[in-house]
Amino acid sequence: MKNGGGDMSDYRTCFLCKRTETAYNRLEVHHIFQNANRNKSDYYGLTVLLCADCHREKPWAAHQSGKTMDYLHKYGQRKAMKEQNWTVEQFREVFGANYLDEEENQ
Repeated sequence: MKNGGGDMSDYRTCFLCKRTETAYNRLEVHHIFQNANRNKSDYYGLTVLLCADCHREKPWAAHQSGKTMDYLHKYGQRKAMKEQNWTVEQFREVFGANYLDEEENQ
């Protein structure tokens, strides 16, 4: 985080709630794909910064809510497919699953 002037884009914010990082609100790295795919999340840049509330503490947090995790999985799959120029099948070969809805698979 920069000190002093500058626009708000100079500051790190929570991916979900957009709250700005401060000394009292530290952001945490969340690996979109966990467990056996954690290293792949690192390798392909499939991580997001989350505040503690959105990461693990509140009912809507990534580690508490299936709905939030589903949102992040879809975001991560779209990002990986775009950046790697992958098809759904190629994503599935690397990560072992498809998180997109049927209409997004086309």
